[in-house]
Amino acid sequence: MPKFRRAALARLFWVSALSLVSFSLASVSLARLSFADSLVPLARADFPTAPKEQILLGRDLFFDPLLSGNRNIACATCHHGALGSADAVALSVGEGGMGLGKNRRGTETAPAHQHVPRNAPALYNLGADQITVLFHDGRVARDGSAPFGVRMPEGNALERPAVNLLAAQALLPLLSPEEMAGSPGENPIADAVAAQEIRGPSGAWAQLAARVEAVPAYRARFTALNGSTAPLHISDIGNAIGVFLAEEFRAINSPFDAYLRGDTEALSKAQTRGKTLFYGKALCSSCHAGALQTDNSFHAIGIPQIGPGKGHGATGADHGRAAITGDINDRYRFRTPSLRNVALTAPYGHSGAYDSLKEVVRHHLAPRESLMRFDPARVALPALNGPGQTAPQTPPAAERARIAAAITLQIPPLTDAELRDIVSFLHALTDPSSIGGKLGAPARVPSGLPVDSLLD
Repeated sequence: MPKFRRAALARLFWVSALSLVSFSLASVSLARLSFADSLVPLARADFPTAPKEQILLGRDLFFDPLLSGNRNIACATCHHGALGSADAVALSVGEGGMGLGKNRRGTETAPAHQHVPRNAPALYNLGADQITVLFHDGRVARDGSAPFGVRMPEGNALERPAVNLLAAQALLPLLSPEEMAGSPGENPIADAVAAQEIRGPSGAWAQLAARVEAVPAYRARFTALNGSTAPLHISDIGNAIGVFLAEEFRAINSPFDAYLRGDTEALSKAQTRGKTLFYGKALCSSCHAGALQTDNSFHAIGIPQIGPGKGHGATGADHGRAAITGDINDRYRFRTPSLRNVALTAPYGHSGAYDSLKEVVRHHLAPRESLMRFDPARVALPALNGPGQTAPQTPPAAERARIAAAITLQIPPLTDAELRDIVSFLHALTDPSSIGGKLGAPARVPSGLPVDSLLD
């Protein structure tokens, strides 16, 4: 074959190959870009419906300290509508504290024993049908083989049906010593938990149900709702709270929702560029998928560990999903959170290590480097024994190395301008109507116990 002909064929091959590569990349890019436009927008039908009486009953129970062992903390203390459905701190002061949000602290006379090991997760849209797992480690999940279709931690299986996952989830913080139950010797609920007596007629759940039953206003409202005077069961309480949470924290009217419904002017230019990056080059939608921006799965992204940890091996260690599955490959994997209203829910990560969207997005771009250079002194936690703040606990260097080795996240480099556009798009996921909650806090609760206030 003549030399010039071989050269021509070679040029033709490389042009064809480059064209094929360009076409493939363009196809992938177009597929990602079109994916955002093909999403089905969230609708009211994606969420359960319930009688208003049950929702209002759930609201009162959610804000009532009666459900805590020492009657001094409510579910809403760490998941308040005015604080983005969480509490605006990296790690909460739970049982034994006083106040809300950044004002919450332990007291000199009754100090909190430790910070809650993980950041209080936001509750926005967790009542949607598409949500299949809850908690950072997924210890509550839909499972057709589990009692009543919901998998719970060992020893905490449901005794009766739950109306949604939130109703099942609401039963677990009641059993946590640092969250709501208190410590053994302080109250009968904490003693039952310590003895692993959770279920059954004398277990912790039954004792809490009996407490609620003893309040005449609660008893009358449950009777009117259920048409029965049968003794209250913890599932009645969980179901009321579950329907309240699904209603209170439903967020489906953000600019992005308006865009998905056909309003092409709903997003700003920066938000539109950010959307293109989110569903394209930046690969965000690989994990933050669907209209809720979550794949309901678990990933190791190297969020710095702070606080007491969950007692998994090394001091301050938290093995995440592996503590549930027992699979070593799941170590340091945590649930992908929904990004709805994410601009309202700082700090971020299972440990609350990052307090701004820009910081946590930047971490995603270089997780190992971000983990290794993280300065825990930047995180101020509420003091456990009085006013002020305290530095977080940090795991040893060897544990930090293990967290780094488990990272699976790999995102292409982005410019500062592209990062700003992604953050701008994340702000487009905020539903203004959900800020503060739809019903908000009641002025008082049937037990007569004080309702936490931001003014305290």
